[in-house]
Amino acid sequence: MSCLKRKLDLAINANKKRTDDNIKIVSELHLTRLGREHFNISCDKLAKFLLGKVLVHQVENVVLKGRIIETECYLGGDDKASHSYNGRRTAANEAMYMEPGTAYVYKIYGIYHCFNVSSIESGGAVLVRALEPIKGIDKMQEYRNVSRMKIIKTHELCKVSRMKIIKTHELCKGPSKLCISMNITKENSNKVDMCKNNNLWIEADDYSNSFQIVNTARIGIGSTAEEWLHTPLRFYIKDNIHVSKRDREKEEELSVVN
Repeated sequence: MSCLKRKLDLAINANKKRTDDNIKIVSELHLTRLGREHFNISCDKLAKFLLGKVLVHQVENVVLKGRIIETECYLGGDDKASHSYNGRRTAANEAMYMEPGTAYVYKIYGIYHCFNVSSIESGGAVLVRALEPIKGIDKMQEYRNVSRMKIIKTHELCKVSRMKIIKTHELCKGPSKLCISMNITKENSNKVDMCKNNNLWIEADDYSNSFQIVNTARIGIGSTAEEWLHTPLRFYIKDNIHVSKRDREKEEELSVVN
């Protein structure tokens, strides 16, 4: 009986610690979380404003954090590359029309996800393309390997030979990779109001805003939006190794100007 009691006490204490940790996280986030007023701006301004901010996802009793390094702006309206082009509004893209600061998560190729943030414009949203992992990196490694195992149609994660240690700067280098690493899916994050939700939010810390921003063309714009191919609606922090794809020509131009 004493052994059983010790096990029960350990379980109760572990559960209490998780509860206390969650309460602490929730109380602290109210001091650092970005409020509605921060998202209540135009899409292009929001895309630049989000650089350097921290995306946080509390999932499976683990807190994952990544600094936003790269974004793309999708204006809606006349923007043929946007899911809300010409006022298109469906159940699938409804989050683009919800309150500023709402998460819009959608699938590509049927298996990968992309994470966006709604802005003040009706149908305007910012795609987050890359993060710099800053907390929960071991868990991110686990999520990436689980995804990798699924792709090769096996779940034998216990076999060390099949595990792959991914370089930290590669964990969230690209919109789908960051969603896997942060465990962001359409099911758990789409339409979430990040100004109110206690599991998914964006916060500010003491990170310096003195970085330079490279402004260049978006990636993966198809031929149907040909006139938008070279419109500079992608933004990233210069000289950051977590950027998904650098535009060295634009970086050189920026260096000359400064």
